[in-house]
Amino acid sequence: MHSPHDPYVRVRGAREHNLQDVNVDIPRDTLTVFTGVSGSGKSSLAFGTIYAEAQRRYFESVAPYARRLIHQVGAPAVGEITGLPPAVSLEQRRSAPGARSSVGTVTTLSNSLRMLFSRAGEYPAGADRLDSDAFSPNTAAGACPECHGLGRIHRTDEELLVPDPSLSIREGAIAAWPGAWQGKNLRDVLDTLGYDVDRPWRELAAKDREWILFTDEQPVVTVHPVRDAGRIQRPYQGTYMSARRYVLHTFADTKSRTLRAKAERFLTSVPCPVCGGSRLRPEAMAVTFAGRTIAELAALPLSALAEVLAGAGAGGEETARVLTGDLLARIGTVTELGLGYLSLDRTAPTLSSGELQRLRLATQLRSGLFGVVYVLDEPSAGLHPADTESLLGVLGRLKEAGNSVFVVEHQMDVVRRADWLVDVGPLAGEHGGRVLHSGPPEGLAEVPESATRRFLFPGDGRGPAPVREPRTPTGWIRLSGVERHNVRGVDAAFPLGVFTAVTGVSGSGKSTLVGQVLAGVLTDRAAGEEAAGAGEEAAGAGEQFCAAVSGLEAVDRLVQVDQKPIGRTPRSNLATYTGLFDTVRKLFARTETSRERGYTAGRFSFNVSGGRCETCQGEGFVSVELLFLPSTYAPCPDCHGARYNPETLEVTLRGLTVAQVLDLTVESAADFFSGTPAAERALTTLLDVGLGYLRLGQPATELSGGEAQRIKLASELQRTRRGHTLYLLDEPTTGLHPADVEVLMRQLHGLVDAHNTVVVVEHDMAVVAGADHVIDMGPGGGDRGGRIVATGTPQEVARAAESRTAPYLAKALRS
Repeated sequence: MHSPHDPYVRVRGAREHNLQDVNVDIPRDTLTVFTGVSGSGKSSLAFGTIYAEAQRRYFESVAPYARRLIHQVGAPAVGEITGLPPAVSLEQRRSAPGARSSVGTVTTLSNSLRMLFSRAGEYPAGADRLDSDAFSPNTAAGACPECHGLGRIHRTDEELLVPDPSLSIREGAIAAWPGAWQGKNLRDVLDTLGYDVDRPWRELAAKDREWILFTDEQPVVTVHPVRDAGRIQRPYQGTYMSARRYVLHTFADTKSRTLRAKAERFLTSVPCPVCGGSRLRPEAMAVTFAGRTIAELAALPLSALAEVLAGAGAGGEETARVLTGDLLARIGTVTELGLGYLSLDRTAPTLSSGELQRLRLATQLRSGLFGVVYVLDEPSAGLHPADTESLLGVLGRLKEAGNSVFVVEHQMDVVRRADWLVDVGPLAGEHGGRVLHSGPPEGLAEVPESATRRFLFPGDGRGPAPVREPRTPTGWIRLSGVERHNVRGVDAAFPLGVFTAVTGVSGSGKSTLVGQVLAGVLTDRAAGEEAAGAGEEAAGAGEQFCAAVSGLEAVDRLVQVDQKPIGRTPRSNLATYTGLFDTVRKLFARTETSRERGYTAGRFSFNVSGGRCETCQGEGFVSVELLFLPSTYAPCPDCHGARYNPETLEVTLRGLTVAQVLDLTVESAADFFSGTPAAERALTTLLDVGLGYLRLGQPATELSGGEAQRIKLASELQRTRRGHTLYLLDEPTTGLHPADVEVLMRQLHGLVDAHNTVVVVEHDMAVVAGADHVIDMGPGGGDRGGRIVATGTPQEVARAAESRTAPYLAKALRS
């Protein structure tokens, strides 16, 4: 029994996921870092066990009725945890934030600004005082009724809808209309209504053209189709829909990406004519503070907003002084983390993962909590080494305020600054799940089986890595006059046939230049070729950001590999995403038992009825509602987690049922399917990117962003490649241990050796040091960035005086 003043969090018998009955003691009031290769079990210990137990205990103290309203996780698989304070979790949120989410909503600064306008704003004479909700574009009280608080509306015009006015309606003049029967129906309805569908469009009367394209009327007429030889077509009731109405309806409501993309080609996005893009009602825009509207203040960089508020609040009334003081203190923590260039109205989808993570950290720093455990998931993810310095300062302040800071981390500079290190491993999955070291970081030097050890102590008996001669480019893609976000008037050149790293501090414009502009022009080129083949005209979304583009003809294919989830439900998994499960189901369908019973490959799918267990609908588990206790997932009472009905499970392939095959790790499956080329190809590529520890049936919802990205890369690697492919990857090393980074880099350099081009946006200086060409952006973020400050080999960029990357790259080259 430990004393109540025991300064340690003591974990006994942790068995969550792959943890092997782990016992570990971690001191409170420290910066403790959890390390280990991807899949080793470090997140299972930090989040799945310690944080989950702290959350469970907190909910135990909440009234039973209130507990029913809170989403609760189940109790972790652990024997006992003592000395555990309340915990706050800051996990990486990899789901894309919505268009209404902004810097202001993420930091809650917009709430304080709205309160300032409501209580201390200057109102027009005779105007009623407005509630703070009236200053929010996300509420019915504040949103502009025309654009519903989005600030922009979609419009179309005759030139977009009818690109070739020499054609008649029957010949397809209205390009925006659907093809096949639906388009023919609209033409037949117009013919029945008395419009000439065989005359060239430009010869039709202006009022007729206006009605056909833009009317909101939807007349219903009886259509008598022209009879085709041998086919009887009966009259039917046809409804007319104008071209504009069809395009807007498709754009807003279709679930098809292809249809939505086609509709978007006939639309232009313009600022709302009613609110001018402010997103608010006129009553809210009539209120000012310091002579400015709330929209004008929200558009200022935070550093400039702080200056305005400081000047206005100094001599004002008490209410204004209190509210501006609160705002200034909150803004101060955001600017301390190097984000003073952001504005409150900057939408969250345009932020990098590093910017989002620091905004959430700034919000926590202001909360003033003490005596809690902060559990953070890779807070350095997406951060340039220069930004990592300010992050370490914030983590230190959280600790000094009387908190324990537990961090899951792969960045060795953060690990070196830790007070305590918990290294989990030695490998991933079933080969991991043990605590190899728990103590001060320097103690890891005595643990030879640790994969982290050689990266934490790089000079430990190893000579410098051999310097690889940079490859020679086979050509160049040149973008002139790039204009997008903070990238203004930039000329950029990307070499072909080599490995290029694009670097720079957060917000410097890297993702804009690579992920939006370069990817955009290549996508437009592909869409243009496809449209030309179909006799259509393609509207370029990417090329509008460039004055001129050259060199695209040398690239046959573009592949973008991001960290978005491979699926949003547990039904999507590794086997289904890579196409491996199609091969597995066909193999089961070819067995003697299946042929005797007439089972097809569809019988072995858990997504359709027939072979799956209908009690759990192929999920393998059922949700048990326990009212005020956490909802718990229990194995299905009929199939016991197997997902299939008993008849399906009577079919075996080399002694294993389909459920047992899904439970194999990639490593085990590679042995099992040896000699089956289609399965071997998929499994070999998964092994090559370091994912041998994952189970074939592992749900997509359990995978990290780094794992999802490597699965996508493996899916791409197994395809038969034709022509020159350009691979674009945005921070591919995010969430990867340095040992996993080495595995990934071997694959990417292999793609270049096979005469392709790889461009990565990257902060890991070890990766940048191994590149053939570097493009460094900056020098700062936001308005202080957006320029190319250095290009060339890593050695050349490491000597660039203006580059903030240079000193860190020089250090990586030396080591």
